[in-house]
Amino acid sequence: MNPRRKKRLGIVLAILIGLGTTTGLILYALSQNMDLFYTPTELVNGKDGKKPEVGQRLRIGGMVTVGSVKRDPNSLKVSFLLHDVGPSVTVVYEGILPDLFREGQGIVAQGVLVDATTVEAFEVLAKHDEEYMPPEIAEAMEKNHAPLTYTPEQKQGSDQ
Repeated sequence: MNPRRKKRLGIVLAILIGLGTTTGLILYALSQNMDLFYTPTELVNGKDGKKPEVGQRLRIGGMVTVGSVKRDPNSLKVSFLLHDVGPSVTVVYEGILPDLFREGQGIVAQGVLVDATTVEAFEVLAKHDEEYMPPEIAEAMEKNHAPLTYTPEQKQGSDQ
């Protein structure tokens, strides 16, 4: 093999090894940052026949059980129960909760599974009503979009 071919082969091999290494590092980073979403029932009973492992990062969403919010008077630590149609799960969070957080409200918590029914959250997001609209937008819509009304002539024309 002449020196020119050896040089080309070396360059091609270096490129392939570089691409392989880059792909491997990207896949590793993605697997480390992947958080699966669970409901409290799926967390306790398993999702698709598989339960999450202790120490696994995850997201859990449900409704805050009324009367379950307990605040530590000496710190920002809060614990509360999260439920859906089945069993409840305890969520422990240390920090300032969102303004929309309250009992009976839907939330999504991101954290680590401590035991079978306890999640230590590092982020809590409060969900608002799907029909919520900021007052400014509601006012602009009322002003600019009059309700649709038909005259008798228009109704007859649409029937044909």
